[in-house]
Amino acid sequence: MLHRRNFLRAVLVTVGGALAPSACREAETYVPLEDGEAFFPQSVASGDPSPDAVILWARVDDPDVDGDLELRLEVAADEGFIDVLTIDGAEAIAVAAEAIYDRCVKVKVRGLLPATTYFYRFVYAKDGRRYASRVGRTRTAPALDADVPVRFAFVSCQDYIGRYYNVYRRLAAQELDFFVHLGDYIYETTGDPRFQGGADRKISFDDAAGAIPYGDYEAARSLDNYRQLYRTIRSDRALQATHEALAMVAIWDDHEFSNDSHGATATYINGAGDEYDEARRKAANQAWFEYMPVDYPGDEDFRYDPAAPFPGDIRIYRDLRFGRHLHLVLTDLRTYRADHVVDEAGFPATVLVDEAALVADLGEVPSWATPYVDIDSYAGGSYGDLLRAGAGVVGYDPAAIAGRLDVAAINRLLADINPTLADADQLPPIDEAAQATLERGVAFATMGKTGLYSSFGSRYLVVKDAFDAYADRRFAATEGASEIAMGAAQEAWFVDTMRASDRTWKVWGNEFMLSPLQIDLSLFDLPAPFANRFYLTTDSWDGQPSRRDALLEALADVPNLVAITGDIHSFFAGTPSSRRDPSAKIVEFVTSSITTATLQRILEAQAIYNPSLADLPGIAELASGIRDFLLLFDTNPHLADAELVSNGFVTLEVDGEAMTATYHAIPDSEVTVDHGDDAAGIDALFRTWRYQVRAGERELYRERSDGSWERWDTATIDWV
Repeated sequence: MLHRRNFLRAVLVTVGGALAPSACREAETYVPLEDGEAFFPQSVASGDPSPDAVILWARVDDPDVDGDLELRLEVAADEGFIDVLTIDGAEAIAVAAEAIYDRCVKVKVRGLLPATTYFYRFVYAKDGRRYASRVGRTRTAPALDADVPVRFAFVSCQDYIGRYYNVYRRLAAQELDFFVHLGDYIYETTGDPRFQGGADRKISFDDAAGAIPYGDYEAARSLDNYRQLYRTIRSDRALQATHEALAMVAIWDDHEFSNDSHGATATYINGAGDEYDEARRKAANQAWFEYMPVDYPGDEDFRYDPAAPFPGDIRIYRDLRFGRHLHLVLTDLRTYRADHVVDEAGFPATVLVDEAALVADLGEVPSWATPYVDIDSYAGGSYGDLLRAGAGVVGYDPAAIAGRLDVAAINRLLADINPTLADADQLPPIDEAAQATLERGVAFATMGKTGLYSSFGSRYLVVKDAFDAYADRRFAATEGASEIAMGAAQEAWFVDTMRASDRTWKVWGNEFMLSPLQIDLSLFDLPAPFANRFYLTTDSWDGQPSRRDALLEALADVPNLVAITGDIHSFFAGTPSSRRDPSAKIVEFVTSSITTATLQRILEAQAIYNPSLADLPGIAELASGIRDFLLLFDTNPHLADAELVSNGFVTLEVDGEAMTATYHAIPDSEVTVDHGDDAAGIDALFRTWRYQVRAGERELYRERSDGSWERWDTATIDWV
């Protein structure tokens, strides 16, 4: 008897031996199978393989029937379904496709053999006829004591708008045990001009009233919006082919909910209003739960409950073991994350760290610190009176014009306000001679923030040294609460799991980049505040430097630990370490996006269209030469290599001796071209190169053209 309450939580079935070949084919009641593609528009998928089990997924769609539907699952040892396996003693198992979960089904099939390939399909019966899904192939993990190599891929960031999944055509043909998706499986916006576009491949929400309007595009908000994104993306044949060929192990990043999100809070308007939206976050979570073939070990009765309060509605961090040599540990860096350290709504002039605090923390007043005054007492309070009176001209709250304010920010305000006043009422800017006598500190402006409600100087192009000083002081003052990444429970689980692992390789499935990405513009003749060293983004681990230090130090004695990372839309390889202890380092492999605009292209677009950057001298050259800025100076000694204008994926092969990473790169111009199913033609567009980590070491090696290997040396910042 089918118990509907078991859907998507504990449809736990056990596979037995093969049926006799004719057992279900010669019976008088047998109804032949027909092509059911129309009823399975998202095809099939599998995920989270273990040595004896795997999750199998499908979605059925019949517009002629309302409510729940019933499917039957068949599993076989061969693609032709000659050796059909029994499921709970029968030739197939009935599974409910409930309307409340968008008619998705997930079945955890147990009793499987380790390191074995299986085939599966779902069957829908209607009007006396039987319609079959495409056949999926999946592979179980090796036995825990098996001394065998494991080969898998990792991917991220697969924007659909105006782009094509040519990369998946190549991935689907690889001989792999499984693949890992590190997040941004969907993008919640339907045509954000900053990175999305194209004449074809558009999405327009059916539930327009449930979406968030942003001029020429929308962002998903309702459950139907998020479901439509998954339905549409999973209708792509290249992506389907990959799911049909390989089991997936998935986590989310931000775009499964909202760009640069933390918890249930979005960042579209950069602090101009409250963007906390628990209902939206839970809609995103439910759709992810429905469409992703994910297991919930330790809670096999888990069933997504929309009434459960966030963040307790779902837990996705987990770990999987593959033979003796691979322990895959997956984190969730969005659900429990604290707000970004720099307030996007912060008044640029406000001083956050005064001179006394800088001296206490750093032992001196650093050269990058900026002068400030007490606006209420400086020059008898005249500057404060003028700025408060003119606050409306520049769009600031007069109440913010109080206390210690940054001089450069004051002068910028004067430049806007003075022209609106009579000559006699104007005040001169505070000149360099006066500034030389003033105390110095860290204001929002010192970190590069020039306006309210801005991502620049808060999440992007943030002055590194000023940010580090402010972030470190906040981290200490809040006892670490300012840089929560995983939350206390997950972080303890993560560190304990890594330290206790007895597999050769411990691989961290990490959402965003560990290795710092810094550019030094102080080498060039640029106006303030651009003549500084910057973090490209603090939405990554660069925005949580003390937490990163603490984690790397906690893992310092864990052998053979490697991070695999996505998010940044570029290929990188490096050895990130603690600022306090350079020996506390690991190797990090970073994949580019499947389709999403690459880092260099996004920067080039910002250089043209962002009003904060467009007039900056040399900004176009900086954007187009960003790889040189990252690699050619001494800014990033931990960063060994970078490729910023290609899409693709990375494959890893691990055994008892080494981990070898192969980078598969296609020019980013090719993801806007539909190459269809021309697998050979697509393959010809790719180039590959390899890195390696050797068991017992924490060093990164790169393969030379002659097949020998060279080591990355952070001391000389070169390959040796």
